[in-house]
Amino acid sequence: MRLPRPARAVPALTGTARRRALTVALLALAVGGAAYAPASAQAPSRSAPRGSPDADLDAYIAKGLRDWKIPGLSIAIVKNDAVVYAKGFGVRTLGDAAAVDAGTLFGMMSTTKAMTALAVAMLVDSGVVAWDDRVTKHLPWFALHDPYVTRELTVRDLLRHNAGLGNADLLWVRGDFTPRQILERVRHLPLAYSMRDGFVYQNVMYQVAGEVVAAASGMPWDRFVKTRILDPLGMTRSQPTLAALRAANDPNVSSAHFEIDGTTRVISESPVDPVPAAGAAWSSADDAAKWLRFLLDSGRVGGRRLVSENSFRELLKPQAFVPLGEFYPTATLTRPHWMTYGLGWFQQDYQGKFVAMHTGSIDGRTAIIAILPEERLGVYIFGNTDHAEFRHALMWRVIDRYIGAPPRDWSAEFLTLYGDRKAKGEQARIAREAKRVTGTSPSLALAQYAGTYEHPVYGDLTLSFNDGALGAAFGPAAENRGRLEHWQYDTFRARLGDGRGGWTYFSFRLSAGGTVAAVRFDDQADLEFARRQ
Repeated sequence: MRLPRPARAVPALTGTARRRALTVALLALAVGGAAYAPASAQAPSRSAPRGSPDADLDAYIAKGLRDWKIPGLSIAIVKNDAVVYAKGFGVRTLGDAAAVDAGTLFGMMSTTKAMTALAVAMLVDSGVVAWDDRVTKHLPWFALHDPYVTRELTVRDLLRHNAGLGNADLLWVRGDFTPRQILERVRHLPLAYSMRDGFVYQNVMYQVAGEVVAAASGMPWDRFVKTRILDPLGMTRSQPTLAALRAANDPNVSSAHFEIDGTTRVISESPVDPVPAAGAAWSSADDAAKWLRFLLDSGRVGGRRLVSENSFRELLKPQAFVPLGEFYPTATLTRPHWMTYGLGWFQQDYQGKFVAMHTGSIDGRTAIIAILPEERLGVYIFGNTDHAEFRHALMWRVIDRYIGAPPRDWSAEFLTLYGDRKAKGEQARIAREAKRVTGTSPSLALAQYAGTYEHPVYGDLTLSFNDGALGAAFGPAAENRGRLEHWQYDTFRARLGDGRGGWTYFSFRLSAGGTVAAVRFDDQADLEFARRQ
């Protein structure tokens, strides 16, 4: 579980105007030493002749793995309907010699959103959905906090992140709500801004779009994506969910990694299956190349259209402006004149070219896709460590190479950019530590803080007292459980799960009678859980 923090499009899944929940997206980056990966991690799965353009890219990637401390990476490049580069680098799992190749499976995370938007486009073609249908036409049970917004919300609004809902990721991070339960609870969240008058990156609203797909097609989102997109494209090893991946028992799968207390280690997977339409799919460089070819051929495979040209063009048409603070931090160096969001795609200009792109992020994994339709160029990159932004550097390096721009060491520049951001985060942590009031004690005996606390939207939080200490459990997931230590006054903190999210703070509020009335995450009023028993 992660502390609320400013959101970026990088989120995840993840990305929002302001994180108002404990999310699975972390902006801290693994930036570090040159000596990291084993020798096998410093060579591509297929070598190129020395001195060739591919050899130059091979060397750039191998150095990036070391500089960014990435165990493994895979990449696919498509140009003019040909797969010109598809390779794996490094290892699937630290401590294991099995190398990443172009067939190794990685999480697609939020790059899945383009498939959800495509699924809607296919239903638009069939006449059962229109882009500007009211959502309640297909989901009469769905509601947001404001009756007007509920009535006027359209399918298009779901796909362009401007419906008015603030971040609600805490609903699916807890791990025990079904998709229907998650969507039924958002009606209790006050809206963060006026509908269509802002931009808050949304995972939950994309799941609403997934439910529209299910209602209109008569099949669940995952089956629709598998039968209408993955299978026709020949993406035979790709899967729409983590559950499907595990059921397939594919041996060539990468592991998730996270730097915890200065050491990169393998971590458990963080399922996105509670909101699959937002980012649950899995793929490989080989299969991603097929997806790129399809996108660069305006929705055709083998000369056959899976989606009409008009509907396909709608996906890439700018639909909403994205404020600088909600776009990728890399914009400070790529210096776009405009930044927009289509339907499942971030967009910007670069060197006079239109670029549609999207990242995917979840604990321990990264992905990025970019297409330049007029150049018939596409690149897809997967990584198996948390928020290593070499993905951006490699993407822009590839784009520069194929549009004829002067070569630029994006990796070095982004190491500085994200290193500075990491340093600022560390400074904020130190500043908070410095404000700690030492020598204080809790108002009550520890056992009196134990109990069940409940939030009207986010469910229950259980605090137990065992062996002289308090423990917290937010849902069943191990990563949302931890032992509390006293911080100051009636505030405690815990490193939940394996500690990947840093400290989570629990601030207790006492009643007039001196008993515990409620507890807040990080002292945020909208994350207050009232004591039930």
